[in-house]
Amino acid sequence: MELLHHGRLATVLRGVAAARFLTDVDSDDPQELMARLTGNYRHGNERTAERHPRNRGR
Repeated sequence: MELLHHGRLATVLRGVAAARFLTDVDSDDPQELMARLTGNYRHGNERTAERHPRNRGR
């Protein structure tokens, strides 16, 4: 399974990782899950953004 970002290959998932992604994507936030898998996750601003009025209730 290939994960693309703006039409470019971000990462390739195989085997157990691909199966886990397919089951988790239904119950979790897909964008956050893909960020974790590609390594582009937790740069320090997530906690601040979480409290922003625009993002409340997510």
